[in-house]
Amino acid sequence: MKMLVTGATGQFGSIVVETLLQTVPAENLAVSVRNPEKAAHLKAQGVDVRHGDFDQPETLAEAFAGIDRLLLVSTDGDNKTRIRQHQAAVEAAKQAGVSFIAYTSLAKADESTLSLAEVHRATEKAIKESGIAYSLLRNNWYVENEAGTVQGVLHGAPWLNPTGDAKISWALRSDYAQAAAAVLAGEGHENTVYELAGTPRTQKELAAIASNVLQKDVEVVNVDDAGFKEALSGAGLPGFVVDMLVEMQEPIRQGSLDVESTDLEKLLGRKAQPLDVFVQALMNK
Repeated sequence: MKMLVTGATGQFGSIVVETLLQTVPAENLAVSVRNPEKAAHLKAQGVDVRHGDFDQPETLAEAFAGIDRLLLVSTDGDNKTRIRQHQAAVEAAKQAGVSFIAYTSLAKADESTLSLAEVHRATEKAIKESGIAYSLLRNNWYVENEAGTVQGVLHGAPWLNPTGDAKISWALRSDYAQAAAAVLAGEGHENTVYELAGTPRTQKELAAIASNVLQKDVEVVNVDDAGFKEALSGAGLPGFVVDMLVEMQEPIRQGSLDVESTDLEKLLGRKAQPLDVFVQALMNK
């Protein structure tokens, strides 16, 4: 059985590959990357490094040839581009005779009001319609998304909270990635949907975790969308990024990322890592 991971040199995919190599023989593992030279370290370990560019569908068909199980890691970009890329990948997988696709989706993708959910709904639909057995890995929010906030606190800024008492089911990127590896290399995951989430917490609760690790008081300041936008703009972020981040806050307030689920821990076979691990890692950089 041969398995392949897309985006294997990215932050998520690289952890998946590293995890797989602990239990899967390198000759059974392939990766699809846009720049194969960036995966030279994997090739040196015996991994089958293949060229696959989501903007060149013909390369994907070749990259997926002879693959039994595929982990499709969602790409970056605007919604229209990502939908096109993902659909091309699903079609290439079908042409190549792939028998199983695991896909990194989004929390409650079928009902979420987050604009990002459009991509994942469309991709989930394409996968189901392909007839290929699947596992939809609906990742909640990476706690690493809050790195900028923690770094700001380290430099004396307050913790801005635009989501009030809404809860977010943060978990570490490495836990999501290790769960994906478990599904790709495991058995009994055909036609499953996993809501992968940590314990739901408010921004205030996450700030308290950070405060404990940093050993300093963290001031939590509630802000509306206008105030949040002003703060982000003042931080020098590009306008389109600011707009995207602000747009997300109302769906989060509506509960789009509030998920009670034990799926992540079941796949990991252990408890999810505590969120203070993330804060400690930032301090050690």
